[in-house]
Amino acid sequence: MTTTNGRQPGHGTTEAARAALDVMLTDATTGGRTRFVSPGAAVSVAAGLARRPDRAARRAAGFGRELTRVARGRSALRPARRDRRFADPAWETSWLYRRVLQSHLALGDAVDGLISDAGLGWHREREARFIAGNVVDALAPSNFPWSNPAVVKETVDQGGLNLVRGARRFAADFPHLPSTVDTSRFAVGENLALTPGSVVLRTDVFELIQYTPQTPKVREVPVLFAPPTINRFYVLDLAPDRSMVEWLVRQGQQVFVMSWRNPDAEQGHFDLDTYAAAILEARDAVAAITRQPAVHVNGACSGGIIAASALGHLAAEGRTDGVASLTLMVAALDNERAGTAAALTGRDTAAAAVAESARRGYLDGQALAGVFTWLRPNDMVWNYVVNNYYLGKEPPAFDVLYWNQDTVRLAAGLHRDFIRIGLDNTLVEPGALEVLGTPVDLGAVDVDSYVVAGLTDHIIPWENAYRSTQVLGGDARFVLSTSGHIQALVNPPAAESRASYRVAAENPAEPEAWEGIAAKLPGSWWPDYDAWLAARSGALKPAPKRLGGGRFKALSKAPGSYVHAG
Repeated sequence: MTTTNGRQPGHGTTEAARAALDVMLTDATTGGRTRFVSPGAAVSVAAGLARRPDRAARRAAGFGRELTRVARGRSALRPARRDRRFADPAWETSWLYRRVLQSHLALGDAVDGLISDAGLGWHREREARFIAGNVVDALAPSNFPWSNPAVVKETVDQGGLNLVRGARRFAADFPHLPSTVDTSRFAVGENLALTPGSVVLRTDVFELIQYTPQTPKVREVPVLFAPPTINRFYVLDLAPDRSMVEWLVRQGQQVFVMSWRNPDAEQGHFDLDTYAAAILEARDAVAAITRQPAVHVNGACSGGIIAASALGHLAAEGRTDGVASLTLMVAALDNERAGTAAALTGRDTAAAAVAESARRGYLDGQALAGVFTWLRPNDMVWNYVVNNYYLGKEPPAFDVLYWNQDTVRLAAGLHRDFIRIGLDNTLVEPGALEVLGTPVDLGAVDVDSYVVAGLTDHIIPWENAYRSTQVLGGDARFVLSTSGHIQALVNPPAAESRASYRVAAENPAEPEAWEGIAAKLPGSWWPDYDAWLAARSGALKPAPKRLGGGRFKALSKAPGSYVHAG
């Protein structure tokens, strides 16, 4: 969208979708009340505008002038090119729908401008933008059957049967959010997580999967993946031709993946130390199986936080020689101003969240999924309200959405530690965090690192992911995929792919400076990562004829049993 002053209307509300992990975990425990009920934000905006009445008056006058231009058909406001809500041609060709849409865009721009004019501090501004953005998004004309041209046309064509079907679906879903995926079309081990392999180690915390080589020779140094602890591991092995694991195996990499146990109340004591020790135990097993002293460690999202913490412990003991490199995928070690949600929670609320999860022994996965959903209400809520209830259509059959709803619990101990790391930002302060009995200084982790972020990531702002390059020791390569949180991971090379990524030879202190020198390259970043790994993975050697080795026997076929546990 463009305006007369060149600003992006709703830009602040778009930024408001970004969230820090610790606050999402807090919101999931408290039901998200701190995000949507905050009179203090409205009072702060009103007080700020009262101190600057001239700005508020100019903003109101500008809003009035824009509405006049809309009425006369002279407004230049347009929705963002990728805004699917207004993809129907009628929003542009119909004089009525175009004016309705432009009035909505003008309102969003005015609200965004008023918040800017209030001169609030960072916390209050982000809080106000988030709440206002959700209200403005909810009022979008596309969200009402009488003002959505696609719904009106479908209702006329079907004689209202679409609304009848939609009403039935609404009754089946209520009181939950609308269904986002046709779950009947997917099953783990049948059409998801199909890369051949075996479980070679099972503990109370994780299963370790070794994947079957698919090339005559393999790289000497193996790769160990530590997936998120708040999702199932198979986002890394999603579906044939869309699996990072499958693709890396086909390039000759030796790949191992940890599959976390879905904790229950009995595992409520599992904390950061528990999971860091698990990664180190898996590293030792991989080293023993492959007979290699060093292992590449790859951590995704919350798994990246744990992996970095574990390596911080190794650095404190002078044992980083057992790690060939560290990869962080859509993970933030530096939580300073880590998105809007970081502004929405105080220590009292966080303490209450920790106490509630401690009482139950875990954080419920469905509650956490709800928080993720409301970070992108246009894509994850209102889009399906229109599709399921107004148009009367089935939700799509999409593997990523199936994985997204396949939730797991988070152990209370790890929940507590994640929130504390986020609130105090202890990972970036040398010695502020203790892991496995030793103080952590990530600057002492002197191994090479590969850091991946998503440009449109609504969970981990890429700027925060970039700061890992300034925190870790060793040489870092930062890669910015032009996609979101999950799409940055599920990014297979394809002949007709529109994917791209950005890289630079240097890592300046500020992410804005990096952005200014980064080159944009077409395609997936996976080949770049494979080449980066290959340069640090030694020579090729004959692929092993059987999986496991020594005391690590093949116990069962991949994807193992933990991934199926409810």
